[in-house]
Amino acid sequence: MKTILNVIWLVLCGFWMFLGYLLAGLLLCVTIIGIPFGVAAFRIGRYALWPFGYMAVDRHDAGAPSFVANVLWLVLAGWWLALGHIFTGIALCVTIIGIPLGLANFKLIPVSLMPLGKDIVPTDQPFTVR
Repeated sequence: MKTILNVIWLVLCGFWMFLGYLLAGLLLCVTIIGIPFGVAAFRIGRYALWPFGYMAVDRHDAGAPSFVANVLWLVLAGWWLALGHIFTGIALCVTIIGIPLGLANFKLIPVSLMPLGKDIVPTDQPFTVR
């Protein structure tokens, strides 16, 4: 079932959201200071490309620097990526078939707003430590 949902997701909105994260990551990697933000954008973009069967969990070693970096991320790229998830989530929830896909978009909003200090893990291993 996860594979079917992921393929439908990829066709309807996953590819476009992935391109948004890719663009954000490339723009942020232009400067040396933005490279950690670009890496986070690529990581979350891969999650946005194939979200079913994975979940975002907090890293326990992330501290105050991650919080400060998340605030910068929110100002630089997070708000418009979250808007993309909101708009596509609402559009997908209009149909009955699109409701699980819309809910997946809404699941990605907190991660798109504050991606630093998070890991993407399979849903059957949410408590594994990397």
